[in-house]
Amino acid sequence: MMKASEFVAKAVDIAKNYKTLYVMGCFGAPMTAANKKRYTQNHEYNRRAARTAMINAASAETFGFDCVNLIKGILWGWCGDASRQYGGSGYAINGVPDIGADSMITKCPDASASGWDKVDPGEAVWCKGHIGIYIGDGLAVECTPSWANKVQITAVGNIGAKSGYKTRKWTKHGHLPYVEYDTAAAPVKPSAPATPTPAPAAPKQIKASGAAKSFDRSLAGTYTVTASSLNVRDKAGATDQIKILTALPSGAKVQNYGYYTLVGKVKWLYVQFTRNGVTYTGFCSEKYLRK
Repeated sequence: MMKASEFVAKAVDIAKNYKTLYVMGCFGAPMTAANKKRYTQNHEYNRRAARTAMINAASAETFGFDCVNLIKGILWGWCGDASRQYGGSGYAINGVPDIGADSMITKCPDASASGWDKVDPGEAVWCKGHIGIYIGDGLAVECTPSWANKVQITAVGNIGAKSGYKTRKWTKHGHLPYVEYDTAAAPVKPSAPATPTPAPAAPKQIKASGAAKSFDRSLAGTYTVTASSLNVRDKAGATDQIKILTALPSGAKVQNYGYYTLVGKVKWLYVQFTRNGVTYTGFCSEKYLRK
């Protein structure tokens, strides 16, 4: 799972240091001849004469994105490699499904229309049919055909206008379940263009199929196992039907980023830890964890 600080840094890097173009349905593909042919035929919006002309006029070093596919492309491993069909991005990997903007905001367990003074960098910002990434300091990264017609940094109107930035007012914000909200997350402003590098090989991971349903910032932190052995489960709950991913010994440490699911009166924390080179993400009962 990508940390919010890395997520924000990559979004800012794309906005500042890469040639981009709004292309509906595109998650970071370079505008090669083959990709131009593909994307001028894949969606009615791109088949409009003006959009087709823009796509065909783009250089092979220009990368196409749309709003939600900017988020998915980053989380799927996009690395700015123009020699690869999708710029280094995989497809529907790392536990991130191929869903639209309006579906993605519903996956945020704490999506809210209020609390704009407490938005964390890396949260999604959303209005109907459109989504972006909050990067801190009252700014967001979004890919939109408006204004510059590309991936761009804009002011979040719910927080306030900022000199030198176009302003958009959003409807909701929320923590994405595909991102770890580490305390180091902060707005990142690269001082020089980054040299694209191939994505590193992904470490071995075992991840619960169940998703956390709630978020409480105060829960985030490192926990110690107090039971002699604590099961890490595929979903929240202790029934025999729920698969056990592994068991942790007393004294083992796990990390929680504020996500949990309430079963009865018990909070099942969505935790992550690494053992023997394998990163596990799953559910543990809070009754056997001490912060």
